Amino acid sequence: MEYKLRLILLLFLCVGSQSIVQAAIPPALITNVPNQSANNSNPTTSSVINTLPIAESNLPPPFGSNLFIGGYDSTSAANINVDYRIARGDKLAIWLWGAVNINDVVVVDAQGNIFIPEVGPVYVLGSRAGNITKLVENRVIQVYTQDVKTYVNVLTATPVSVFVTGPVLRPGQYAGVASDSLLAYLKRAGGIDSERGSYRYIAIKRHNKVIANYDLYDFLLNGNLKEFQFKDSDTIVVAQQGTTVIVEGGARNPFRFEFSKKNADGNELIKYARPLAKVSHVGVLGNRKTGPFSVYLPYSKFSSVILSDGDKIMFKDDLHAQTMNVSLQGEYLGPSFYTVKKGARLYDFLNYVAINPQESNYQSIYIQRKSVADKQKVMLEQSLDRLERSIYTTPASSDGEAVIRAKEAALVSEFVQRARQIKPEGKVIISDGGQLANVRLEQGDIIIIPKRSDLINVGGEVLMPQAIVYNSAATLNDYVAWAGGFSERGDEKRIAVVHVNGMVSLNSSAKLQPGDQILVMPHIDSKNMQLVKDMTQIVYQIAIAANVVL
Repeated sequence: MEYKLRLILLLFLCVGSQSIVQAAIPPALITNVPNQSANNSNPTTSSVINTLPIAESNLPPPFGSNLFIGGYDSTSAANINVDYRIARGDKLAIWLWGAVNINDVVVVDAQGNIFIPEVGPVYVLGSRAGNITKLVENRVIQVYTQDVKTYVNVLTATPVSVFVTGPVLRPGQYAGVASDSLLAYLKRAGGIDSERGSYRYIAIKRHNKVIANYDLYDFLLNGNLKEFQFKDSDTIVVAQQGTTVIVEGGARNPFRFEFSKKNADGNELIKYARPLAKVSHVGVLGNRKTGPFSVYLPYSKFSSVILSDGDKIMFKDDLHAQTMNVSLQGEYLGPSFYTVKKGARLYDFLNYVAINPQESNYQSIYIQRKSVADKQKVMLEQSLDRLERSIYTTPASSDGEAVIRAKEAALVSEFVQRARQIKPEGKVIISDGGQLANVRLEQGDIIIIPKRSDLINVGGEVLMPQAIVYNSAATLNDYVAWAGGFSERGDEKRIAVVHVNGMVSLNSSAKLQPGDQILVMPHIDSKNMQLVKDMTQIVYQIAIAANVVL
C-alpha cells in the first residue's frame, strides 16, 4: 500500500499541476485557448477568444443575418469618407502654393478652429471632409487675393468610443470614427443575435435620449441607410425581437421575417419573401387564442390573411400540369419540341409531325422514356450488387484456388465499376411488324424516328467493328466474318441483334433488316457457375439497355 501511494505521488509531480488542470477541461472547450508556451506571453494579457457559442436552432436564419458574415470590421481611423464631419482634435494637412508656400499639419483646437500662418484661425468644426478644401480656400483668398492655390486633406479623425448593447453577440464598448456606419459598429459587436435580436428596432442614444432609429429592412430591401455622425459615448441599443414568421417552400427568400407591428397581413410578407411564380397555394400553421390554427388556401386569397407571431407559411406549387413536353429525334420535318395535352397518345402526336417517307423509317419508331431508363438502372444496380456479393463470398478450397479467386475478384471489380457508369436509354418498343402501338405519352418522352439506312453495323467482340452494306442473302455469321471474325473474347453462341425499332434479339437465326446492329457478346470464364450466370445476365442487360458491350 505504501509503495502504491509513493507511485501516485511521483506521477503527480511528473505531470505537473498545469497539465492536470487542463486534463480536467473537456477538449471541446480548450481548442481556442491560446498556446501560452508558444508566445511566452503573460496569461493575463493573452488574446481573447473572439467567438461565442450560439444556441443551436432548427429555425431558418432571420432575414438579413448575412449582413454580419465575414469576421471583424477592419475600419480604422485612417479610413475617412467625404461625409465625415470635422471634430475637435482632428489632424488636417494644408498646402498653399503660388504667391506663398505653406506645407503644414494643423490640429482642430477646442474652439473648432485651425490656425494658418498669415491667414489666421479658420472655423472648420462640423464641416464635411469633402468640403474642407473649399472652406479653407474661401478664407485664404480673403488674404491672398490672387496666385494662391489651396489643398486640404484630413489625415486622422478623432476616434470615438461607442457602446453597443441589447441582443448582440458581444455587447460592449467599441472604438471607431464618427463617420463609421451603424452596420460597422454592429459588426464589431458580432452582429445581432439571430434568436433574440431585432432587425427592425435599433435606437441610438445620446445622454439617455433616443436621437435616431433604424430599421434594417429598409436597407436590405431598398438600400436606404441614413447617415449619422457618432459622438463619444453614444449607445446603440438593439431591441428584443418582435413578431416573427417562418417562410418555407417556393419562395426566393426562405427566411424568418420580423414584422414592424404585432400583426401583419399576407401582402406584407409577400413583399419580403417574394414567392416564385409557380406558387398556387399557401399553407399557414400557428397558434391563436382559441388554439392551434391551420389554413390552406389559394395564393390569390393569402394577401388578406392576418399573421401572428410564430406562424409558419408554406408556399406550394399544388397545381398539376395539364400539358406535357415531348420532343423528336431522328429523321423528320419541322420543329423538334412540342407541347401536348396530358393523356395524349402517340397517334395524336404523330398527326402533327411531317416526314419524308423516302428518308424516314416510320415503321420502326420507338420511344426513349426517363421512367423506363430509371427502372433499367435500378435493375442493373441490383445485378451488379449480386455479382459483387457472389465474388467476395465464394470460398476457396486451396491456396492456389484462393490466388485465382483474388485475381478474378479484381477483374470483376473493374468490370462492375465500368458497368455502373452505363446510362440506359429507356427504350420503349412500340412497333411490331410495322404496326405502331398507340401508347400513352409521358412528360419528357423522346420519340425516335429512325433514318432509313442500307447498312448493318457490326460491333462487340469482333476483330474489325465496322458498317457493312445490307445483303438480303447474308446470314448473321456472314456479317461477323466480314467484320474479321470473332475476337479471342468473342462468344460464338451469344450474339445480340439490335433492330432499328429498338428490339433486341438473342436468337442466332434472327432475321436482319437494313439499319440493324450486331453485337457479339464476350465469353465469360470463371470457376464459379453462379458467377458466370450473373455476369452473363449483366452483359445482356447492358446490351439491351444501352446498345453497348463491356
